[in-house]
Amino acid sequence: MTATPVPARAAAPRPRRYVNRDQVLAILVVMPSIVATAIFVYGFIGWTLRVSLSNWTGLMPDYSFAGLRQYLELARDARFAIDVRNTAVFTTIFLTSCLALGLFLAILLDQKLKGENFFRSVFLFPMAISFIVTGVVWRWLMNPATGTRITGINLLFQQLGLGALISRWHLTDPPWGIAFVAVPAVWQMAGFTMALYLGGLRAISEDLREAARVDGASEFQMYRYVIMPLLNPVTLSAVIILGHISLKIFDLIVAISQNNIALDVPGVYMWRATFDANNYGRGAAIGIIMLLTIAVLIVPYLVYSMRSEEQQ
Repeated sequence: MTATPVPARAAAPRPRRYVNRDQVLAILVVMPSIVATAIFVYGFIGWTLRVSLSNWTGLMPDYSFAGLRQYLELARDARFAIDVRNTAVFTTIFLTSCLALGLFLAILLDQKLKGENFFRSVFLFPMAISFIVTGVVWRWLMNPATGTRITGINLLFQQLGLGALISRWHLTDPPWGIAFVAVPAVWQMAGFTMALYLGGLRAISEDLREAARVDGASEFQMYRYVIMPLLNPVTLSAVIILGHISLKIFDLIVAISQNNIALDVPGVYMWRATFDANNYGRGAAIGIIMLLTIAVLIVPYLVYSMRSEEQQ
């Protein structure tokens, strides 16, 4: 007896995937933003890169290919070296001071003090002011004049008998003059950092703190070994946000230093080279370098965020 072969069952047709009406509507809603971003962000970045590789040095466009000449000249430019040094000093002081002061203020407010809302508003208020206004006000406060023309903070030191603290502020010899320019920036952004840390502290369960206290941890040990590790994502976000503000700082420097080369930064040099000297190739090259510097901060953060979302 032979077995009757069983005919192979025909494969069931795969269901067609249709784009429903809601998906079409969603694509149409976001399409203007995608087109605008593609043109005005990535398109202009590409155009700036093209200009940085050209010989454009006058009012009339000159797109003749110059290779990396603009970048090589910047590498030998003494002014650009000053800009890099000033940016490093400014970023170091700005970041460390904002993080330390912001964390300190957040811990104080987290003690549920009376009038917390008032102090929180006071600390956040400087962020509502533009950097150009902050720079003008602090240029008056840090007036380096002495003798009969002494004003601002130096006058306060003199009235309090603290003459040893009278300073030339941002006119101090390089590289420390730029360190005093970081003071107004810290005053403006420390409240923002405080808000980030306060949100992180309020997200930590009170039960976790009580468990640490029951295990015999002191308040310092609880913050050192329990609270601070949990605040690492907040610290990373603060470093990213403050870091990119620092690397592209422009208006605060212009308001305080005006045309002082000793306080120059890449943003100011880019403006002067492009719109004062009409050296568009040089200005575009500085812009591309600033973009790459900021990308060093932003891209790892985006990768970290995407991986964290996938793990969740």
